[in-house]
Amino acid sequence: MAENNIIVLEDIRRSFPTAAGEFRALKGINAKIPEGSLVILKGRSGSGKTTLLNIIGALDNPTSGKVYLEDRDMGKFSDRRKENFRRTKLGYVFQSVSLIPTMNALQNVEFSLRLAGIRRDREKRAIECLKMVGLGGRIKHMPAEMSGGEQQRVAIARAIAHRPSILLADEPTAELDSAMAAEVTKLFQEMTKKEGVTIIMTTHDVGLMDAGDMVIELEGGEQVNVPKEAAEEE
Repeated sequence: MAENNIIVLEDIRRSFPTAAGEFRALKGINAKIPEGSLVILKGRSGSGKTTLLNIIGALDNPTSGKVYLEDRDMGKFSDRRKENFRRTKLGYVFQSVSLIPTMNALQNVEFSLRLAGIRRDREKRAIECLKMVGLGGRIKHMPAEMSGGEQQRVAIARAIAHRPSILLADEPTAELDSAMAAEVTKLFQEMTKKEGVTIIMTTHDVGLMDAGDMVIELEGGEQVNVPKEAAEEE
């Protein structure tokens, strides 16, 4: 496994039992994702992209295949080790922002640092992250006083505050207009450079495809494109 590949997926398959028989959600996914890259995980609803994101994020286990995160085989981790890895190494942004409505932007971000077990300089880091997402002048605003795009920016600041190695974003632009979606994607591009974080973002918006360093496209649980890095090694 190459040193700069922060995520390696080897023949990832995921099946679920149903009344009609086995449903194969993922059918052999392979990818090598370099550190500090923005990856677009493309696919229609039901293509398997959220299932794959959950497996990468150690929220679900593959039926077969191997997931390596930072050279660690996740299949060998206990539930407790996975929980600790998620808390310290991973960040999550979802389509539903889910900010705490009774806390302002600063408090929302600072609270995430408390949950991560970080004790020092929480307010300083929270302000730094809010400035990074362009909300330095809105730190005392409540969620109800912000637009949908601003709330999503707070959610992004919250997700990267504890300095995760990997940020997983599941349809983070689905509820935004095209201009705001482009701004959020540009922000992700900047964060891979400023923070060195690797970002995997699911989307079905074809207008965002060119923003990624790599595009992994799924259709019916199958990989319909091979990332160029993998193709070059074959």
